[in-house]
Amino acid sequence: MSSGRERIRTVVRESYADIAKRAAEARGEPGDPRAGCAPGSSCCGTGASDRTLDEVAKALGYTDEDLAGIPISANLGLGCGNPGTFASLQSGEVVVDLGSGAGVDCFIAANRVGTSGFVIGVDMTSEMLARARSNASAGNFDNVEFRLGEIEHLPIADETADVIISNCVINLSPDKPQVFRDSFRILKPGGRLAVSDVVAMADIPDEIRADDALLTGCIAGAERIEDLERMMGDAGFIDIEIRPWDESREFIKDWAPGGRVEDYVVSASIRATKPGPVTEPSE
Repeated sequence: MSSGRERIRTVVRESYADIAKRAAEARGEPGDPRAGCAPGSSCCGTGASDRTLDEVAKALGYTDEDLAGIPISANLGLGCGNPGTFASLQSGEVVVDLGSGAGVDCFIAANRVGTSGFVIGVDMTSEMLARARSNASAGNFDNVEFRLGEIEHLPIADETADVIISNCVINLSPDKPQVFRDSFRILKPGGRLAVSDVVAMADIPDEIRADDALLTGCIAGAERIEDLERMMGDAGFIDIEIRPWDESREFIKDWAPGGRVEDYVVSASIRATKPGPVTEPSE
């Protein structure tokens, strides 16, 4: 592993560990800036605004029903969308969340797949895992499990998942092709990927690429749509669809106020499928 990749992982891990620690201090109280991405900090969320965490979540596409069915302290105001709006989750499915944080998307998914389904959250930050596990216990979510691991090397067996979701995390990886390769590995044949993430709509200047705060803020690591399509295709995915969400510029501008980062990146829904089993034609 290159030292450059490990440095990026360390920067990201430390940033999100700090968010989890501040959230623990706030005890999940709504409106307390310590519970999410506080003004002046750097993370994937709308922390620079004056909105409450619920208002932030609704701006990202979460509904009152989504938020009512999860522990209040799972919502840290992070992300760049709601993958649940296009994941089409069904009862009984196995779902894996890449970079699960405090568990917000896992708990929403768990409510949708029901007791016959199962959700696995993977995060490389032990502080976030501790918070997610506490939330699962508080909410009596018996169909959710959280595992420590990197999204490039998932601690999950081959062909486990029906669906992979993720919310503004893959952009943080220093090895995105490997993220897609390992995602492909753990999906069942016919399984699908449903991800909210940022994409680059213009060439990102070198000074932004080199800024650690803008990396952890989900800007510097964004890739062009055509590059993501190539990575996913090389991993084996088919039916690749990336839809930019132009309205997201309204909240992305709050990630680095005055920096005009919304000129370079927008949120997008990213979908793809692992080919299903080949069936022999009937004679």
